[in-house]
Amino acid sequence: MNLGIMSEQDTIKSTDKLFFEHNDISKNKTFDCVNSTLNNCNGGELYFENTDFETLYFTDSRIQNISQSSSQGFGFRSIKDDTVAFSCSDNISYENIIKASKTVNSIINSNNKDDTVYKKNQNIKPLYISKNPLTNLEFSKKIMLLEKINIFARKLDNRVVQVSISLTGSYSHIQILKKDYENHADLRPLVRLNVQIVVESNDKKSSGSSGYGGRSLYDEWIDEKNWKRKVKEALRLAILNLDAKPAPAGELPVVLGHGWPGVMLHEAVGHGLEGDFNRKGTSMYSNKIGERVAAKGVNVFDDGTIMNRRGSLTIDDEGVPTQKNLLIEDGILVKYMQDTQNAYLMNVDPTGNGRRQSFAHCPMPRMTNTYLDNGSFSSKEIIESVDKGIYAVNFGGGQVDITSGDFVFSSSEAYMIENGKIKYPIKGATLIGNGANAMHKIKMIGNDLKLDEGVGTCGKDGQGVPVGVGQPTLLMDGITIGGTNI
Repeated sequence: MNLGIMSEQDTIKSTDKLFFEHNDISKNKTFDCVNSTLNNCNGGELYFENTDFETLYFTDSRIQNISQSSSQGFGFRSIKDDTVAFSCSDNISYENIIKASKTVNSIINSNNKDDTVYKKNQNIKPLYISKNPLTNLEFSKKIMLLEKINIFARKLDNRVVQVSISLTGSYSHIQILKKDYENHADLRPLVRLNVQIVVESNDKKSSGSSGYGGRSLYDEWIDEKNWKRKVKEALRLAILNLDAKPAPAGELPVVLGHGWPGVMLHEAVGHGLEGDFNRKGTSMYSNKIGERVAAKGVNVFDDGTIMNRRGSLTIDDEGVPTQKNLLIEDGILVKYMQDTQNAYLMNVDPTGNGRRQSFAHCPMPRMTNTYLDNGSFSSKEIIESVDKGIYAVNFGGGQVDITSGDFVFSSSEAYMIENGKIKYPIKGATLIGNGANAMHKIKMIGNDLKLDEGVGTCGKDGQGVPVGVGQPTLLMDGITIGGTNI
């Protein structure tokens, strides 16, 4: 049954046509250039990328902005131990590839040592559809979808004063040439829908938002039961915060909801497990492989192989197949996330975590879909165990210091727990702590693991990439709450 997923060879043929035939470039001559350039290096690649983007923004009951764009280019990188040479261009031609080759050759000091960082894995199975979401759905139907969402949201409640909807999509062709005629290609769809609703009552305004996305087509969003669920969720959050009470301040037990609250794990712990920080000794987890870094029962994975997920990749941006990587096992640190360069320098295998924002950037170790795995408690048992505490269901913004692990996260949906029961919503709850310490304060782990709805973007060193997060319901003991009610 053909689900629109291309084989690896068909994917390569598609990208060959776009990058070589369309630009009248000999692939054989380009491969010869790559081989000669990288011959005395222990890593590197010639990375081609073509990405089509679109964004439709609907607010004040009308389409306010429509943008469509395309970008195409290449990045040529060579690696010699801890030295990286990189040159890129948004004009794909054989002449520019030769110029880039000379640039990276002039920086790398060559010798006769040939330690290849990574050899190709065969028969890589695609993790998402190969079709283009931008052209798969007629433009008029996209407009119609946004109009339907707006009308439905405004009819739900007479307190609704503003509805903002964004629909975004992209489709990328990726091709990676490496020495020894190693050739990889990937076709990457990515879509997202977001709904924000503002309500007003008694001279008070409040907003709520909800969205979802992934590596798929827009088709599933035409189904009313899907987008209506997100509209109702955005409205629920907006109304909830109208009458929420001020959050308490002080040290209290915190129950974290399942799903999106995994963003705290991503920020406060995940970044600290990326290989470059640990090789340079700037992470709080440096040189701690084999040591206890979390409470017993804590298992943390980074998994780039989950079908259709926002953070998933068939291959990473160095041509390495993504993996399901167990990072923390029963509280013990067992692995860092690696790209090829850091893996080589740390004498370990790459983990499929080499990622870049675009052809104009160098790859580095980045997360894909990072989550804390299931435990054995129900969410009901966890909440009932708390005499007085906070139930943080959703998070807004946050800040983390990678070196120290110190974090500050604001909760966008939270409740007060008293005598084992959820009592009333609170606002202004800020969680303050340290990632390493917080991992040891996990007392109960739920059995209701959930991944987020496919809306996350991770920033690092000026580069943004799509990611996923997740976790079951958790109880963390003694987290500092920054609130307004003392």
